[in-house]
Amino acid sequence: MEEQQNENQINIELSEEVAEGTYANLAIITHSSSEFVLDFIRVMPGVPKAKVKSRVILTPEHAKRLLTALEDNVEKFETVNGRIKIGNDPTGGAFPMTFGGPIGQA
Repeated sequence: MEEQQNENQINIELSEEVAEGTYANLAIITHSSSEFVLDFIRVMPGVPKAKVKSRVILTPEHAKRLLTALEDNVEKFETVNGRIKIGNDPTGGAFPMTFGGPIGQA
């Protein structure tokens, strides 16, 4: 019985470099008929250019699993920490495209 359990387990290795993580405050998601592409970007206030810091490519099935896992984790987080508010709008309004930088005036 124990041999069957070992066959179904996967050994996941996490290097120190990957364990440090990469900060991103913007994600752009695109898709084709066969894959979803998630680009993670770090946008800095007042800087008009930003680089993609990480790209993850998923099959549609794995994208759906990721969505389900994120929904589950957000629900658990909010149960402990309270509802996550997006921006100043408690209902989750539009993403602020100023990214904290100065707002232009005419």
